[in-house]
Amino acid sequence: MKLSARHMKSLPYFFKAITDPRRAQGRRHRIEVVLSIAAAAILCGMCEYRAISDWAKGLSPKARARFGCRRRNKKYIIPSESIIRDVLIRVDPVELDQTLQKWNEQYCSVDESFAIDGKTMCNAINEEGRQAHIMSAVGHQSGQCYTQKKWVLSL
Repeated sequence: MKLSARHMKSLPYFFKAITDPRRAQGRRHRIEVVLSIAAAAILCGMCEYRAISDWAKGLSPKARARFGCRRRNKKYIIPSESIIRDVLIRVDPVELDQTLQKWNEQYCSVDESFAIDGKTMCNAINEEGRQAHIMSAVGHQSGQCYTQKKWVLSL
């Protein structure tokens, strides 16, 4: 999927309400920036943390500005792979899912067919010992990604 400038600008707005699980000390990137870049990269087909990070490194200065990246020495700075991984592992999956659903409701179009895939997230275990499982569907006509996260008891 190719993201438009409008899609890029809208993502941080939706992610602003998500609770940041990181300590305030040493935060270099706002959570909405990290999640927006990760979501956009995943919508563009990136599936691993390294791929998401590499995709982010390839963003133009205009795209980095649209995502709300911070500036240092007249350059927009993107979050590192470790920051992206840390945020994605620690963010509340329910909040993330609700936010992605709101974004999808506003920007998705009607699809007649979907490609569906599912994954088990390593190291994503909640207090009750349940592991996160993610299912996503990509609409063939729109190229939009629809996600669902569930917590299932690991055996």
